[in-house]
Amino acid sequence: MGRGLFGILGPPMIGPSSSHTAGAARIGLMCRSIVQADIAEVTFFLHGSFANTYKGHGTDRALVGGLMGMQPDDERIIRSLDVAKKEKIKINFVKTDLGNVHPNTVEAVITSKNGETASIVASSIGGGEINLVSINGFHADLSGNYNAIIVRHKDKVGMISKITNMFEKNNINIVSLSNNREKKGQTAITIIEMDGELSPNMLTDISKTADIYSVSNINKI
Repeated sequence: MGRGLFGILGPPMIGPSSSHTAGAARIGLMCRSIVQADIAEVTFFLHGSFANTYKGHGTDRALVGGLMGMQPDDERIIRSLDVAKKEKIKINFVKTDLGNVHPNTVEAVITSKNGETASIVASSIGGGEINLVSINGFHADLSGNYNAIIVRHKDKVGMISKITNMFEKNNINIVSLSNNREKKGQTAITIIEMDGELSPNMLTDISKTADIYSVSNINKI
């Protein structure tokens, strides 16, 4: 029968490997959640073990399936490449060396239908768990196990406290927080994982705060 439904050990999934299939599908889901736009083309730059075995372990199908909203145990993952073709999404796979990163790492360069491009690097670290490495060149640290927000803002004193004060005001617990900047005084990115979820009003309040450029709400996957 080919690939079957595996759920006895590790995460429920389609495919033979939690790292190469379940983890890859979760990376695709993470990319979809971050981009939040209609996708025209994706190039997956595959590193290490991903590059060596991506066809045999179904990593290609899992990445594309996740990108199209399929969960790791969704049987449609087996046909995800055909589904993407029907949706007129161009998919490319390129073997590469991404440097000193986990062997199961991929960089997804995503072009939306409005012409915008995003680069997302993520690793499948075992047992279906993943770690977001970078977004558009900014260092990131995101597991996908919690709801999160990604905030692009000006690098200046007090910006992080403005954001975290809203969490305290709305009684939402912060699980983790990471911050990185382009250059002093230019663009910075703050990523916050949380217990619970943000209300639409809170997201609006954050996005309307002075010197905040964009807010992406990332659901746990």
